[in-house]
Amino acid sequence: MADASDPALWQAVDDYIVDHLLPADPVLDGALAASEAAGLPAINVAPTQGKLLHLLARMAGARRILEIGTLGGYSTIWLARALPEGGRLVTLEYAEAHARVARANIAAAGLTETVELRVGAAVDSLAALEAEGAGPFDLIFIDADKPSNPLYLAAALRLSRPGTVIVCDNVVRRGQVIDPASADPRVAGMRETFAMLAREPRLDATALQTVGSKGYDGFAIALVKG
Repeated sequence: MADASDPALWQAVDDYIVDHLLPADPVLDGALAASEAAGLPAINVAPTQGKLLHLLARMAGARRILEIGTLGGYSTIWLARALPEGGRLVTLEYAEAHARVARANIAAAGLTETVELRVGAAVDSLAALEAEGAGPFDLIFIDADKPSNPLYLAAALRLSRPGTVIVCDNVVRRGQVIDPASADPRVAGMRETFAMLAREPRLDATALQTVGSKGYDGFAIALVKG
């Protein structure tokens, strides 16, 4: 009998799911290859997670999406493809080197007119969006530096409306999120994010642990209430 705690099994099951439910996609595969060739860290969402984001956006009927953390644009493409004609996605990336790769990948996907990529510290870009009256967004995906997650979640609320879906990635940290003594600022950021989700009356939220090609982690999903 297979060992359910074996990461090799998690990878094999992910491969099985991809083989059955995610047809080959040269554009997405090319985005991953370009990111790897450029030396970007391999921290993009897994294909199964990208498809989940895509389906969540479609289920929400999203016309305006905000992504905090672009990297090479892999999740950006998944999300932007869920938009109807005339839909818009704004994605925020700190590093210009990452943004250059993402722009090329987004262009290769034919999504340049749909996606607006802003470069700089996300807290500054979020403040600018608020000042511009850019919201509300229908779906917000948070997948950037984890210590700043509480700031991102607070900004996401200000840029949302009743019915907005907020998804936050990497919330379990290989189980370290339950350790109150952790010195890891990423864990501290996630613990504060959970505390905010718990005490914020405008949010109805849950979180799921995940295993797979990206290891052991999880994501939180919240619905903004009226």
